[in-house]
Amino acid sequence: MLAGEDLFVATGGLGGASSGRVRLRTLIIVRWIAVIGQMFSILLVRYGLGFELPIVPCAMTVLASAGLNAILSVQYPSTARLSNRGATLFLAYDLLQLCALLYMTGGLSNPFAILILVPVTISATILGIGSTIALASLALTFSILLAFWHLPLPWAPGQIDLPSLYKGAIWVGLAFAIVFMSIYAGRVALETRRMSQALAATHAALAREQQLSAVGGLAASAAHELGTPLGTIHLVATELAREMPADSEYREDLDLLVSQAHRCRDILRELSRSPGDGDDAFRYTTLVGLVEAAVEPYRSLGVPVHIEPQTGLPPTVYRSPEVLHGLANFVENAIDYARTAVWIRIYWTEPEITLQIDDDGSGIPLEVLKTLGEPYQTSRPESGGMGLGVFISKTLLEHSGARVSFGNRVAQGRMLGARITVQWPRGIVDPSREVADEDYSSDADIT
Repeated sequence: MLAGEDLFVATGGLGGASSGRVRLRTLIIVRWIAVIGQMFSILLVRYGLGFELPIVPCAMTVLASAGLNAILSVQYPSTARLSNRGATLFLAYDLLQLCALLYMTGGLSNPFAILILVPVTISATILGIGSTIALASLALTFSILLAFWHLPLPWAPGQIDLPSLYKGAIWVGLAFAIVFMSIYAGRVALETRRMSQALAATHAALAREQQLSAVGGLAASAAHELGTPLGTIHLVATELAREMPADSEYREDLDLLVSQAHRCRDILRELSRSPGDGDDAFRYTTLVGLVEAAVEPYRSLGVPVHIEPQTGLPPTVYRSPEVLHGLANFVENAIDYARTAVWIRIYWTEPEITLQIDDDGSGIPLEVLKTLGEPYQTSRPESGGMGLGVFISKTLLEHSGARVSFGNRVAQGRMLGARITVQWPRGIVDPSREVADEDYSSDADIT
């Protein structure tokens, strides 16, 4: 019944978030567990406890699920994935089979009626909201039918007859449990998926920065290897040009060869300054130089960025791709919101290094400020952004040991703009310092 191509997704090309998310093998294993548990319970009640129940119809119902499981296991590979619709039908069948067993064994009076929650909870965890609503509605419908139509409990005649009010209370409790578990499990699963996707985007951004660094290292290595033969070419060309008569027909060509060799040497000298050459001159930079490197790509956007360090010799810091990417993203955001300018103020003391990125925009709304830095939180939904930029920057900087805080600058009741504060214990980013990490658990002051 699940053989349609639209119920499965090819393992080589998965669709969106709601397509191809569920492995068929996972649901098959869950069903095998249910089949074993159901058969054990039926045999225990009938032959262990001695209660009369329709053993043959119950066993046939359980064996139907086992047979379907066996067919799916043979027909489809272990890597097959169900589409959203296929997984919904799979769980709907499990719900129908369970309710058929409950019909033959007392309906909602059966203590195992609580298992109606299982397919709905699984759907809320791994499927979309539409599938969960459909399965929850189906579960509520089946529970209503079971409350009125079912075979009696397999007790001895006249031993137990539960009142209708009690059966109604069971249905109400089951209905509330279905709704609550669907909402709770769905919310938790959604947050987990969003965080996982956001972290994947963070790793992708970091990998991109590391690839750029690796390309620079390759360029530096090529420059080093080409330096010797190019120097020989330049030397020979210079000697030939010196000995060649001024009126020679080859004089102009030799002069061109010398000039181009000189130009290539300058290019290789610039390439040799790229990362990866093992030179501490690139591995380390000053704090001001690090900020200037983060700001440089955005100088042409039309909004001036003023870098204002405190007086004195700035500390030396590691030139980290994570820090550069995080600071650059914060600078870009500040430029987007600024009216006239952006200021980056740099402070350092013995225990810590502090950067403050200020703009003169309208500030951060309070409802945004409460969740700023969380994945998929954006104040610009009209731009089509996913709300991952600030999250990625914050994650990368915190990975380097920084503490990031957001706030607004307010003076005399007037909004002056937004402020992003980044603080590091100096021993983490300054290779010349080895100080103990300070406790930075309190929020930064925003004035």
